[in-house]
Amino acid sequence: MNCKHFGSCGSCGLYALSYDEQLQQKEQSVSALLAPFYEEKLEVFDSPSSHYRARSEFRIWHDGDRCDYAMGNATKDGAINIDECPKVIKPIEKRMWKLLEMINASTEVLKRKLFAVEFLATTTDECLVTMLYHRKLDDTWSEEAKEIETLLDCKVMGRSRKQKVILSDEFVTEKLDIDGKTFSYVEYESGFTQPNPVVNVKMIEWAIKQAKTTGEGDFLEAYCGLGNFTLPLSYYFDKVLATEISKNSINAALKNCELNHISNITFARLSAEEMTDALQGERVFNRLRHIDLQSYNFSTVLVDPPRAGLDDASRELIMTIDNIIYISCNPETLARDLVTLTKTHKVVEAAMYDQFPHTPHVESGVFLVKRA
Repeated sequence: MNCKHFGSCGSCGLYALSYDEQLQQKEQSVSALLAPFYEEKLEVFDSPSSHYRARSEFRIWHDGDRCDYAMGNATKDGAINIDECPKVIKPIEKRMWKLLEMINASTEVLKRKLFAVEFLATTTDECLVTMLYHRKLDDTWSEEAKEIETLLDCKVMGRSRKQKVILSDEFVTEKLDIDGKTFSYVEYESGFTQPNPVVNVKMIEWAIKQAKTTGEGDFLEAYCGLGNFTLPLSYYFDKVLATEISKNSINAALKNCELNHISNITFARLSAEEMTDALQGERVFNRLRHIDLQSYNFSTVLVDPPRAGLDDASRELIMTIDNIIYISCNPETLARDLVTLTKTHKVVEAAMYDQFPHTPHVESGVFLVKRA
């Protein structure tokens, strides 16, 4: 990927390296962290080097009567205006600049107090545009925003403090071909989604490959989000219990089960700590009153925690399960957690996923099997 803003925009920091050199550098970094636990070569999953990001946010910079997109600068002490961003996927790219033209050609209704625009798009060309304001939105705004929906063939929302204006929908529906099946995912504007659809499919298929080796049994997942991993992996287990703290994500996950006609998953709104307390019988939760936790015989668990990694209790809980699939957005906390997990389990597979080309960020995954 080439971008005229390399070196001044703070979004991409590895612009001086070729993409192959970036991958090599990231592989070396992750391999070094995992070396005490895994001696084999990492499986490396690359990304398209451009047009890979399906979710992006841009600030709006006002200069007199004109609006421009802006990003934080490389020195992290200000912002720069941009007039290209080749990292966003095509459905965003083809709309974002037309949107900016329409904003600048409009009356003050669209411009006034507009401070950011968010884009959420799918590989099938759906796009949701959220315009963020420091003022209350009225019917006049809705009328002009409705014209944007029609002219750009997208969905438009407006947000301001304590206000959300939905003109049509607040979600898009992604369709991904995963391991020979097509899955539909409703993705809400306010919910977490994997930002790189191509690499996301590779991550899920890697997890499926591990699940296929575990045989029958039940499957436990923490931090399940909208069911990104849950739905495809459900085909390889008898019953699935998936937990997530976000109410919006749970609602999306339930909807996605309906869309994909999957009936062996039970979702529970629990944090990882609450899940541990419930499964160990230390606390009783009213929201679990219709779930028979004792009926599950977990053979495999998948965790995809935030950058902080797992808490002590969650590590202890998953160590009681034979097979662990650990997806990590922070290899350093993954390595920290493996110090404890490898007391009872052995890492038999490890992988690296480049969700964020041209940045130092990298995702990784390990598959652990309980020692005999």
